[in-house]
Amino acid sequence: MTFLSQSLARVKPSPTVAVTQLAAELKAQGRDVIGLGAGEPDFDTPAHIRAAGIAAIEAGKTRYTAPDGIAELKQAICAKFARENGLSYVPAQISVSTGGKQVLYNAFMATLNPGDEVIIPAPYWVSYPDMVKLGQGTPVIVEGKPELGYRITPEMLEAAITPRTKWFLFNSPSNPTGAGYSRAELKALTDVLMRHPHVWVMSDDMYEHLAYDGFEFCTPAQVEPGLYDRTLTCNGVSKAYAMTGWRIGYAGGPEPLIAAMRKIQSQSTTNPCSISQWAAVEALNGPQAFLAEWRAVFQRRRDLVVAALNAVPGITCPVPEGAFYVYPSIAGLLGKTTAEGRRIDSDEDFATALLEEAGVAVVFGAAFGLSPNFRISYATSDTVLEEACARIAAFCATLR
Repeated sequence: MTFLSQSLARVKPSPTVAVTQLAAELKAQGRDVIGLGAGEPDFDTPAHIRAAGIAAIEAGKTRYTAPDGIAELKQAICAKFARENGLSYVPAQISVSTGGKQVLYNAFMATLNPGDEVIIPAPYWVSYPDMVKLGQGTPVIVEGKPELGYRITPEMLEAAITPRTKWFLFNSPSNPTGAGYSRAELKALTDVLMRHPHVWVMSDDMYEHLAYDGFEFCTPAQVEPGLYDRTLTCNGVSKAYAMTGWRIGYAGGPEPLIAAMRKIQSQSTTNPCSISQWAAVEALNGPQAFLAEWRAVFQRRRDLVVAALNAVPGITCPVPEGAFYVYPSIAGLLGKTTAEGRRIDSDEDFATALLEEAGVAVVFGAAFGLSPNFRISYATSDTVLEEACARIAAFCATLR
């Protein structure tokens, strides 16, 4: 349709959203479907945070706010960065948006020109390359192989940098693999970046509080203070605080970049929801003890899923350091045929057949830039996960 923007041809709809929507549609039709596509905690938003939102409504805090966040939330974010990450920001260096995705999107819209390159390690969150393309930039994908624990090495980063590189986009623990970079591994990457002063760093820290087995989370500007003036440290309340629907993301960074992002946001959504902002103030300033309790639940679920999948011939599932995803390989299943005659030549074929024949919705690996794999979100109950893994095992047992 020639009426539509040419920019639209550069991007595709989010596969994770599509899988979740398809699972919901099949359920509405009466199909017995288990959806493991959405990266969304099954916990309710904690009571004290919900109460803060209700109190904001009752107090009439329902008006427009400053385009990129109320002063109280910016102060809470500054305190969080200082307390948890050793990063010192002032409110003018803070941007608050309608979810973490808008933070990244605003930054790309504010900085990218045609031909600018953004280095993205794969597997990557499905939206990263498309947001770069919408900003007229060029994604440069660097594959973190399974034998590297789905991480990239300093040598791989060095080889990907060119005079046109504008950003290095970093995510640890990772969506979709859950892979985390140790302080030493991250320091090796930041040493490379220190040699290339034209490259900025965008660190997506959304899964900061979801780290297991004693894994120590760290963020680039914390590990290498020399990168502070060219790093955008991004986070949000969605995952850790079970506030996905509240839609609050935030970032700290250099004041000129934050001002540019504010200009973009002022002409798109303007301010994030006022009620959600007040709830986020309580999330960051209020009690944090529940985070450790939830983390223990997620770690138990991780161990359940990893053990169950590794017991299936043809599937290999690494143990992730964080987040709430596993990213198993199905290399041992390619070329086989299902009981209903579908041939498995790709991870998309596998995911389609698994949904149609076993009623389990997962996201195929090609959507994240590395195949042959699939992603499971284990942010749901043990009972659901046990049933889903049993269905996956039974389905794989029928492959010939």
